[in-house]
Amino acid sequence: MGHLLEVKDLKVTFALRFGDLTAIDGVSFTLDRKEKLGLVGESGAGKSVTGFSIINLISKPGFISEGKVIFEGLELQSLSDKDIRSIRGNRISMIFQDPMMTLNPVLTIGTQMIETVMAHKKVSKKEAAEIALEKLNKVYIPSPEKRLQQYPHECSGGMRQRIVIAIALLTDPSLIIADEPTTALDVTIQAGIMDLLIELCNTENMGLILITHDLAVVSQVTEKIAVMYAGKIIETGPTDLIVKKPRHPYTKGLIKSLPGAQQPGETLNQIPGMMPTLTDIPKGCAFHPRCEIHESVCTTKIPILQEAGQKDHLAACHLLHKTLEETNGAQSTPEQDN
Repeated sequence: MGHLLEVKDLKVTFALRFGDLTAIDGVSFTLDRKEKLGLVGESGAGKSVTGFSIINLISKPGFISEGKVIFEGLELQSLSDKDIRSIRGNRISMIFQDPMMTLNPVLTIGTQMIETVMAHKKVSKKEAAEIALEKLNKVYIPSPEKRLQQYPHECSGGMRQRIVIAIALLTDPSLIIADEPTTALDVTIQAGIMDLLIELCNTENMGLILITHDLAVVSQVTEKIAVMYAGKIIETGPTDLIVKKPRHPYTKGLIKSLPGAQQPGETLNQIPGMMPTLTDIPKGCAFHPRCEIHESVCTTKIPILQEAGQKDHLAACHLLHKTLEETNGAQSTPEQDN
């Protein structure tokens, strides 16, 4: 049986007056049903553009210039606008960062949910209302009948995000793409929303792509991680391997900069510099100006993903021999083992 989703050598280009800019460059990954993949990186890494390109929602002047997106055996970018619309919001749902951008403030939640169901399914208004109630129950919203009569501003932030997840579930999708779904929420509500997404993947047989800059969230939710930098995947593999034995210097920097990665009272680690803009991506390895261990080869030659010590763990770094020595050294320190 094939994968639920297969992204092969995806390249997204923006055609601007002064020339073409490459926003996504050769991104590949797969996802199966019930599987959860985290796309991780700083702002500008290309995570959201990757998510949008899967459902062909890149606004002009952006377009997919190379590669394939295969979903349930269909090559999506070869479909007509009408056919892609029958998949987008139907077989593939997207959850955005700010629920108030998704919800219409002047319509009740019930009106919005019923309209969504009727746009994708041939059902009566009464049946659509029953489906809306069922999905609100699925995301543990108390008094769902009451919520259907309310407007978005009458609900808390966490409740609104649950409603957005319920709307995403209305069409029984096979895949949910969640773009920073908890950034605007406080930590306890974040945890509840993430637990809910994990549970729904398992009970509803869905795949999940979680787009976030927060490695701590991804490490608790996903089985696989793809770390992005300047439009490329620079490390990918099983979540526990990448969190415990990161091989790319950028991934190591992200993990070291997490609160709790240092002794109490120590200042937070941070990666020097900033993500390069699309107009100014450095030659060679795009990360080399910020990398503490870079050598001359890093400034001229683009590294490719290669096996990084264990099966399915890949990293794009010229100095994997160096990072392996460091990782093995770090693993044997007493502080790490306690």
